Amino acid sequence: MSWLNNLKTNLRGTGSKISTVDAAKAAPPPSPLAPVDLTNPAHLTGVMEIAARIGEILISSGNSNSDVRAQIHSVLSAYGLYQAHVDITTKTITIHANIGTINERIPVNVFRVAPDLTVDFSKLTAVDRLIRSIQSGATPPERAEQILDNIMAEVPPHSPKMVNVGWGMLGGGVSVMLGGDAAVGILAFIISFAIMATNSWLSKFRLPAFYQNVVGGFIATVPAAGFYTFAGNIGWTFSPSYLIASGIIVLVAGLTLVQCFVDGITGAPVSSAARLFEAILMTGAIVGGVALGIQFAILVGWQLPPLEHTSPPNAHEIPLRIVLGALSSAGFAFACQARRSAVAVAGATAGAGMIFYYGIMVPLGAGVVLASGVTAGIIGLAGGLLARRYEIPPLIVAVCGYTPMLPGLMLYRGMYAMINEQAIVGFSNAGGAIAISAALAAGVVFGEKVARNLRRPRSYRAYAAVQRAGRFSYRQAAKAAAKGSSAARRIPRGSSGTNAGKQASASTSASSDAHAAQRQTSQRKTDHT
Repeated sequence: MSWLNNLKTNLRGTGSKISTVDAAKAAPPPSPLAPVDLTNPAHLTGVMEIAARIGEILISSGNSNSDVRAQIHSVLSAYGLYQAHVDITTKTITIHANIGTINERIPVNVFRVAPDLTVDFSKLTAVDRLIRSIQSGATPPERAEQILDNIMAEVPPHSPKMVNVGWGMLGGGVSVMLGGDAAVGILAFIISFAIMATNSWLSKFRLPAFYQNVVGGFIATVPAAGFYTFAGNIGWTFSPSYLIASGIIVLVAGLTLVQCFVDGITGAPVSSAARLFEAILMTGAIVGGVALGIQFAILVGWQLPPLEHTSPPNAHEIPLRIVLGALSSAGFAFACQARRSAVAVAGATAGAGMIFYYGIMVPLGAGVVLASGVTAGIIGLAGGLLARRYEIPPLIVAVCGYTPMLPGLMLYRGMYAMINEQAIVGFSNAGGAIAISAALAAGVVFGEKVARNLRRPRSYRAYAAVQRAGRFSYRQAAKAAAKGSSAARRIPRGSSGTNAGKQASASTSASSDAHAAQRQTSQRKTDHT
């Protein structure tokens, strides 16, 4: 962990309380980080590989394509490579650049495929610190490669058993938030712990995530039906739907149900469509597992009660729900390997969101979709500001903040209604779940945009400026110099890119040589006369 301490030491005293995305979309570094020879294909490929590996970790952590693209450009610009093209499609990263002289240009391409979505906030935090160090000019390429190797080989900060405890906190807290009592919360904790422990064991056999979600949905349903039957025999009444809904939320929390809408909102329709299909497929697996659990419960004689309508919480229940919402988000952050500071900030942000939800939106009588969207906006704003204050990636705070509001209960209601031949009710609840997910994504993105505009410096599109300058080729510069100084003045200037500076200096020298030749010819004619 000495490399992580060195990164923290390099970043002290910089006074930068903005996100790395803010810095990526603001002014570029004043000078490129040396020594990097961008005329050498080996050096150029090495710099592009560093940026692609950073983007790979960001994508696998659930960042949107637009943010990952901006981060890659910021890393390339910090090493002096301003004129590069970056394309991200779903899980693939392609970086293209040209090097060479006037007579010969060599295209250099780097292509990487990110692994499946594995929410690991410890790696995300370490990469965020690495990007800050690169932007500040403290980490040369060879050191950045070593740090990336250390990040990939780093042991997670929490053991598997403690991770499952975090998932249990999420399930238990959500079940009480939905309307359950203390006994329901304890049972939900045990069931959520069992679901994630089983899935972790199945992943060792490389079982696809689709079948793991089927098993998780089955585990979420069968114990709830069994406890309901046992409770009826002893005269204890409780609703098993809260247990099943909490299990569904635990399974849905690690999926891309909301991230797919974030990609669509931020201008990446292809990635959004791919993630949406993946989310629908995995959610269908959860629903299938729940359906199998219901059929198995009926087969063994365990009956589930019909769905009942939930009522708004009473005034004395609101403080408890606020506290449990904060604890649920903190548990989810802990389960995703977040460190203590990130866990605390995520819990505080979720608590602020729950205060706004139960203290303002519910008393005003707002619908669940509107209330979820507006609350997600508050979470995105507050979480974005807190994340910048404590130098935590905003994604951690945003994802953990809206997790308690995921529509697990509505998904269960829709599935249960369709199994019992209530198609209208089933499709209505399924559509409501999709609407809540879209509202959460829209609110979080909007709140994050507001926080970004409040804390980042003035925007400067260096990449667009260099791209415009790059369209003026060396051949055009030579022709302009031959025509005279008036044409040479039209060569684009003011770009921060290295290639644009070379073009301007080359054209200026060529123009000076042309004027000198003209003066010498005129002088010879005068002398001859």
